[in-house]
Amino acid sequence: MERRSDRTKKGVARAGARALLYACGVTPRQLEKPFIGIANAFTDMVPGHLTLRELCRTVEMGISAGGGVPFQFGSPAICDGIAMGHSGMFYSLPSREIIADIVETMAQAHAFDGLILLTDCDKITPGMLMGAARVDIPTIVVTAGPMYSGNLGGRRLSLVKDTFEAVGRFRAGKMTAEELAESEMRACPGPGSCQGLYTANTMACIAEAMGMSLVGCATAMAGMAKKNRIAYDSGERIVELVRQGVTSRGIMTERAFVNAVRIDMALGGSSNTCLHLPAIAHEAGLDLPLDRFDELSRETPQITSILPGGEHFMEDLEFAGGIPATMKALGDLIEDVPTVSGPSTREIAAAAMILDDDVIRTRETAYAPEGGIAVLKGNLAPDGCVVKQSAVSAAMRKFTGRACCFDSEEAAMAAILGGKIEDGSVLIIRYEGPRGGPGMREMLSPTSALTGMGKENTVALLTDGRFSGGTRGPCLGHVSPEAAAGGPIALVRDGDSLTIDIPGRSLTLHVEDAELERRRAAWQAPEPKITTGWLARYASLVTPAHTGAVLKAAGG
Repeated sequence: MERRSDRTKKGVARAGARALLYACGVTPRQLEKPFIGIANAFTDMVPGHLTLRELCRTVEMGISAGGGVPFQFGSPAICDGIAMGHSGMFYSLPSREIIADIVETMAQAHAFDGLILLTDCDKITPGMLMGAARVDIPTIVVTAGPMYSGNLGGRRLSLVKDTFEAVGRFRAGKMTAEELAESEMRACPGPGSCQGLYTANTMACIAEAMGMSLVGCATAMAGMAKKNRIAYDSGERIVELVRQGVTSRGIMTERAFVNAVRIDMALGGSSNTCLHLPAIAHEAGLDLPLDRFDELSRETPQITSILPGGEHFMEDLEFAGGIPATMKALGDLIEDVPTVSGPSTREIAAAAMILDDDVIRTRETAYAPEGGIAVLKGNLAPDGCVVKQSAVSAAMRKFTGRACCFDSEEAAMAAILGGKIEDGSVLIIRYEGPRGGPGMREMLSPTSALTGMGKENTVALLTDGRFSGGTRGPCLGHVSPEAAAGGPIALVRDGDSLTIDIPGRSLTLHVEDAELERRRAAWQAPEPKITTGWLARYASLVTPAHTGAVLKAAGG
């Protein structure tokens, strides 16, 4: 059969290309086999990616056993927790576009017949899926797996609760410097993506639910032999998918995206999926509007209670049956679509076992009648904003407070740690959107500090930036249009009254329209924060948050 890679290795005109392949150690016999690219995001800087070098070796063995030839190439990876709270976070979301470009570039330039995507953390998984959707060749995602919980005196620890939120507890005098040091030493015991349903693990679960990972991949813990077996099987399976002609768009269909959103809602996952799934869909030639998330959330009960909104850890979800068991619990809410594993989603669900009915509940005994994310609109967010409602207490789901405005994360953080945010405030952090940030920084440091100081039930936070999947409390992000584009959030003044109504899906600024028009006439767009390098180009090309913050096409 004719393969994509033949264009690099067949015919007299390709003598030079063959010579270069021979220089890489390829044998004449291997030239007859499928060429499989392995996008490996290994780095020493990201705990979730520490095991990818070992997994890559295992994937290579599987590809070779399946009759293919593996070729590894690199991809950048940013650890959001390390980049958080300073200028490094400007680069986090934009790195998604670079990663997509790298996958596209390597797959097209070398005419790979198939791809294995070795990934784990926040922007890397969606970026790789975006690239795979563009090139539309057989693809399997292999995520490195969640991190085990830490332990201190028999109490399980997690990154966000026991380090980021601990900063607020320390500032409030609720723990000593020695206790903080001990907590940060023990919170992350080894490799893997952070222990709750933060963005990395949410995206891994979504990739499996879409059918882009083998059964059990998302929750198999980092370092488990099970993960190595999945990596090997993925290598073998990708060669079979090449032979069958099953491409990424053949798996990532409109119905597969419905499954992805449903799993996100059922788990109570990260709100960052409201950026990433529309972006992946866009590259697959599909439309996934923000309103669709809210529609599916209203129909999908939340059947797990995992950090940060609950007390269970990712290891609990794994040992309860993982994503197959979650799909089984959702029953006919899950669309029956093909997967890279071979069996369809409903076949996988039918074969699954729910091993802990408190970790994974039924639809009838769900933790909440609606899914984990809500989309709010109103005169302050005409195009919408998102909130992880699964992590908001009942007392704060309807809240009216007075605006306390800051034009950067740093200014807001200084006020929080300085004890200047009064109860009853709606803390507004603006000019942090896709264009204004640029890069739409995550606000985990401010939200964690407020929670650690015990203000998650007295203060709300509103931003045109975004939040880590580890955020809890009444925190609304992705406010669109953003401040830098002249959105209403730019017109809010200290002391203005705002109402957040999560059940009613509304966000209201209690200022007369005429007054807002006067403010708009006086408003001036700020000078760009960054005027050189990649981020300046990004700011000029990025689209609004409610569209997935993708980059405009040429001439767009």
